[in-house]
Amino acid sequence: MTTARDIMTIAPQCIGENDTLVDAARLLASLDVGSLPICGEDGALKGMLTDRDIVVKCLARGRDAATTTAGSLAEGKPVTIGADDDVHRALDKMKHHQVRRLPVIDGDELVGIISQADVVLSVSAAEAGETVAQISE
Repeated sequence: MTTARDIMTIAPQCIGENDTLVDAARLLASLDVGSLPICGEDGALKGMLTDRDIVVKCLARGRDAATTTAGSLAEGKPVTIGADDDVHRALDKMKHHQVRRLPVIDGDELVGIISQADVVLSVSAAEAGETVAQISE
């Protein structure tokens, strides 16, 4: 059985819940990624932040990215997958919740991220195509 741990990108960089969106934008740019996990001071995953969130939920609403915190954009409980869960469960979660990136948790610790690219490299072409199509609906 292939697990989430087998296909995930390890050791994802987090943005702190009290860091500003300017800090987040700089980190996104320096890592050349489109999203970051938001981690609390306790190390727990608080949510996911995308470059689109910064534009739509902050800038387009006239908020100041220099004072708005990443944690203020965390909404609800993040969708996650257990590190030892079957990869097909991860695919089902990505499709059901229409998320392109899925944080991987081991206990309470964030240990990785599964992205669409990770999926494409690890499953059959048919499964990858179906997953990408359903996420993009």
